[in-house]
Amino acid sequence: MTQPRFPPHLHGRARADRLLSTLSGVAVVYTRLSSLSGRRRPPVATVDRDLPMVVYETKLVADGVKSLRLRRIDGAPLPSWRPGAHLDLVLPSGRVRQYSLCGSPDDPHSYRIAVRRIENGNGGSREIHESVDSGTRLTARGPRNAFPFVSDDSYQFIAGGIGITPILPMVRAAAKAGVDWRLVYTGRDRASMPFLDELSTLDASRVWIRPDTEYGIPASGAELLEQTPANAHVYCCGPIPMITSVRTDLPASRARTVHFERFAEPPIVNGKPFRIELRRTGTTVDVPADRSALEVIRAVRPDVAYSCRQGFCGTCRVRVLDGPDADMLICVGRGTGTIALDL
Repeated sequence: MTQPRFPPHLHGRARADRLLSTLSGVAVVYTRLSSLSGRRRPPVATVDRDLPMVVYETKLVADGVKSLRLRRIDGAPLPSWRPGAHLDLVLPSGRVRQYSLCGSPDDPHSYRIAVRRIENGNGGSREIHESVDSGTRLTARGPRNAFPFVSDDSYQFIAGGIGITPILPMVRAAAKAGVDWRLVYTGRDRASMPFLDELSTLDASRVWIRPDTEYGIPASGAELLEQTPANAHVYCCGPIPMITSVRTDLPASRARTVHFERFAEPPIVNGKPFRIELRRTGTTVDVPADRSALEVIRAVRPDVAYSCRQGFCGTCRVRVLDGPDADMLICVGRGTGTIALDL
């Protein structure tokens, strides 16, 4: 296309006029689009993630293990979930605890959890065993998944005691998919191991029930991994010593990788002592190298909110008033020197 020709003394003015005209047109279009966008954008709505639930069935599924089936009070379908997911459950006392979903993801109207009673714990399990029964109303939040089950064609499942709860839906999913899988399930004795009856309906050649009372001593990681299929994903849930042993012995196995979930706070590794000023309480506490800030703070502030003790639920997040970060998860977070918290 031939460009228009201008007298030499008008070249600069013409180019300037064309530039101003182009910019003016762009501005008009942008203004119109912004106006349309503003008119069409819906207002931001607050999302209520609390699920009003009622317990409609309780059952003792092993010595000291109580299962609950919950449904929405209004009977509406529940949010979907995948194996490995858990609920945040608000108990009648106000305590918030996490429990793995161990029912069927194909059931849209009920959730199932199972809880082992811990006598020297922090009270949540005792409350469920003593005060929660059919008809009890609870609030659930979630489901959330910090232990996701990846799709593949080879698995080794390892569960210890109540650690079977997130593993059970994974085993069912693998069996349904027709892939290669193995399960090793350990515990003190058979009476203490929940859901043995449900596992008995699966392919017995793929399931090894290993109570300590029948084998003399707890299994090593090498023993638990002994029958692992080649290139398998290992899913492991149970006591911390069992998980540690599996992770230590994993390189000598045929496994590809290990996924694990603890039901207790993680051990503190290479911790260093520091000091916390509780600004609102007017107290300063020293956190030793081998203890969590949450544990120390609870000695002077027993009302402080917490739940998972593993750093993913966010319940114990506290604003930092003087320190390098804006906030702190006091169950796992650590500081340097002295920090001040809004507590």
